[in-house]
Order: sequence, then C-alpha cells, then structure tokens
Amino acid sequence: MKVRSGEVELAVRVRGTSGPVVVLVHGYPDTQAVWDRVAALLEEDFRVVTYDVRGAGESTAPSTEDGYRLEHLARDLFAVIDAVSPDEPVHLVGHDWGSVQSWEAVTTPGARIATFTSISGPCLDHMGHWSRRGLSVAHVRQFLRSWYIGAFHLPVLPALFWRLYLAPRWGDFLRRLEGVRATPAPTLASDAVRGISLYRANIRQVMRAPRHRVAPMPVQVVQPTRDHYVRTEPLPLERWVPRLRRRRITAGHWAPLSHPAPLARMISEFVEDSAPPRELAVITGGGSGIGRATALAFAGAGARVVVSDVDLPGAEETARLAGGHAYQVDVRSEEAVRAWARQVADEHGVPDVVVNNAGIAHAGSFLSTTTQQWQRVLDVNLWGVVHGCRAFGELMVERGEGGHIVNLSSVAAYLPSKILSAYATSKAAVFMLSECLRAELEPHAIGVTAVCPGIVATNITATATFSGVSADEERRKQDRASRIYARRGFGPEGVAAEIVRAVRRNRPVVPVTVEAKAARLAGRVAPGLLRAFARLDPS
Repeated sequence: MKVRSGEVELAVRVRGTSGPVVVLVHGYPDTQAVWDRVAALLEEDFRVVTYDVRGAGESTAPSTEDGYRLEHLARDLFAVIDAVSPDEPVHLVGHDWGSVQSWEAVTTPGARIATFTSISGPCLDHMGHWSRRGLSVAHVRQFLRSWYIGAFHLPVLPALFWRLYLAPRWGDFLRRLEGVRATPAPTLASDAVRGISLYRANIRQVMRAPRHRVAPMPVQVVQPTRDHYVRTEPLPLERWVPRLRRRRITAGHWAPLSHPAPLARMISEFVEDSAPPRELAVITGGGSGIGRATALAFAGAGARVVVSDVDLPGAEETARLAGGHAYQVDVRSEEAVRAWARQVADEHGVPDVVVNNAGIAHAGSFLSTTTQQWQRVLDVNLWGVVHGCRAFGELMVERGEGGHIVNLSSVAAYLPSKILSAYATSKAAVFMLSECLRAELEPHAIGVTAVCPGIVATNITATATFSGVSADEERRKQDRASRIYARRGFGPEGVAAEIVRAVRRNRPVVPVTVEAKAARLAGRVAPGLLRAFARLDPS
C-alpha cells in the first residue's frame, strides 16, 4: 500500500492479520527488506508493518536536503501509524537511522506509541547532551567509531565513493564484516547517495543545540555487542527514559539480518511485558556458606535467585531467605545437571549469572590419598564446574544475550601445599578452565570469572575429609580447622560481595582475602617463597 506524507509517498507493507501492531523502521542504507526475517517470525502473533523511509526503496524522495530533517521523518512515521492503526497505539521498533528518527517520534508529546525498541540508533539530542559532559575514553571511542559521519559532510566524494566503489561491493562488505548474507536492493546506490542527506540535515544542527527529549513510554534499548559503529551503554538514558530496559544481543550492527530469531523474541517479550526484567542468578552449592551468602547478595541486588544443593533442606532454607527457588542436584552427574538446567530454563528462563560454587574440602599427602578420594574431590570440585559451565553455557550462547559465569576456585589454585594435592589440583584446574572458557565465550558477551577465596569461615571445614587418619582423628582435625577459620573472622558475605562486584565489572580473576591477594602477588614476583611455604607442616 502507499501512504502520502507531505511531498513524499511511502511504500508500506502489512503482514499478519491480528494482534497488536508492530511497526519496524529500517536504517541507512537499507530498505524495509532488512526486516523480512524478523517480520516472518513476528507475523503469527502480531500485525507487522514495515515501510521504505523517504528516499529509499520504493518510496519517493524529498526535493531538497532539508526534507530529510528529523521532524519530517517523524511525520512520515505518524502518517504510517494513522494509516495502519488509526484507533490503537502501536509498538515501534527502529534500527540504525530508523531508530534515530523513531526517537524523534517517541519524544514528541502525544505520540500514539505504546512501546519503543531501539537497536543501534541513539537519540541525537541525548548524544548532544552526553557529548557536553566532558571528554572521556567512552567519548573518544564513539567519535572514532563514527568517523564516517565527518566523511559524509564532504562535498562530492561520498557520493562517488558509494556509486563507484561501495555499492557494487555491499554484499561482500556485509558478509566479511558482519557475517551476514543479504542481497543488496537494486536501488542501493541511489538510496545511499540520497541518504547522505540524513547526516547533513541533522547531525550538526541537533548536536549543536540539543533539546530535552523525554520518552514517557516503556523503552527497550538493544545493544549489539559487536557493533563497530554505535555504542549506547555510556549514554545516561535514565535521565530521559523513566521506564528503560537495556538488553544485549551477541551480534554486529546488522542484527536484523544476522540474528532475527533472538531479536524477534526480544521484541515479542517486550510487547507482551514491558516491565523491566529482573536478573536471574543460579547458584550451585547454595545450601550454606558462600553459596547461601551469594544467593542473598544477588537477591539483595534485585535479582531472582535459584539455588541447588545435595542438601535439599539447606537449599530450601536459602530459597526462603532469598525469596527464590530450591532444587536438589548432585553436580557430579552430568545428566542431573543438564536436566536441572533445562528445568530452570523452562520454569524461570535462561540465567543471566551462573555461580558454580558447589565444592568439598580434602586434606592429606599425595601418597596417603586414595584413588577413591581423588575421584570424589575431582568429581565435585572440577567435574561439577565443568557440567555447570557446559549445561548453562550452551543455553546462554543459544539465547544470544550474553551473561556471566562465576567459578569458585581457591587460593590453593596457586598456593601449593604438601597436604592439599587433591584439593589444590581440583581448584587449579577450575582456575585454568575459567581462563580458557573466558576466551572462548567472549565473542558471545559471556564473561567468566575465577573467584579465589582464602581462609573463609564456612561449614566446609566441618565436612572436610582427611587421608590416612581414623574417624576420631578426622573429627579432631575438622574441629581444629573450624576454630582456625572462625578466628580468621572473614565470613562468606565478604566473598559474596566480591562475586557480585566481579560480575558487574566483568573481572577475570578475583583473589578474596588478604592472604589470597598476597599469594597471587608472591606467585608472580617470588615463586620460591610459595614453594618454601608448600613444604611447611601445618599440623
């Protein structure tokens, strides 16, 4: 269908026959075809509307450069809304310049827009205010990403570059830099040259005198983590968007082409429930100690919490205190952990944070530690972490919104001791697993942290096992260790606080307690001291 807006005629397509109306606005130098894969996934539940913006595709172009100003683009959008949904507000989604012009619309008083999802396209007024806050690293990085904006203001050369060089190679450009396969529109060269006016008619004018633009409706800002051109994280959007949801997608700039499924899911979820989602944190070994403290810390930060433990009553008590959910899981079993991960995803969603905390303590010389004791320590401390990382990591990657995995290692990972061969080996393996996994999952925006506590007063000492001793001697050693750890006076709450902080800052390694930090430093500058310490007899 065609919709008239001032001097231009817009080519509009409507898909689906029922449900809320979702309007998708494309960017530069695209046409509405950029939304085809997303629209195909949405049209079963929504009426999906796309259109070629003025000067692109089958829509006509304004007669002057001034015709590309934001107020004209917003007027086009309002004309489309009036034509396709004259009685009900619409749900708006914009990408790139489609998002930039949509910000103009959603910050216009009285706009009939129920929700707005912005992808890789900020409000120019918000950018203008932010750029006046002083020079920072984030400012420099964004200016460097936006180098092409200055180039587009040059005379003649940008048009020649598009016609003679870039337009014939556009499909290869998207394939090499963005990893997407798309057939360029036949009108690409002409559209791209005309679209340069978007930059010339708006950037300097708005940035020079930014207005105070407030979006009253719920707004979802989706940031592709591999976007080479636009980053919205530094913008203090809360100043102008009181009902803001920020989300990430592990994609490049052209997410509608490369990742239509997760993008369609984000749009659908936001249309159906625009309330800001609460972070979901999953903790193994959550029945006591560091696991319980971590669950309470995340709950205190506003997260939903799911805990597991072999001790179900302990896990249930943690869940009661944290307002969460408890499950009985033996992390030694890959099948059990995978089944639990699927259950968590089905009942609560894919977690944003996974803390692989379940662990046991064992002490004794290497020669006195039996194969069965070695197997038990490795099954819980190492394989339990492996199972958790794999089961939940796969779900996180498939979801495509990033996340964070925390693995509980120990100061023993880099502080050798002649009586901790099995325990230290298991924790050192967790330490290196975390480093390797961090490198592997970084392209998916999933951070991985190895947390290395030192002496922490938890009940792990009361359940520790010892090699080559009688039951009475083992109880004596457990009691002695518990007294020493209690006198140290560092509780699990301190570790939990460091875990939450590590997730927020995406830190790779976090030594906790003074002794853990000192051992980490000594291992780098004076490893001989640690080897001498390893020979000491703590008994």
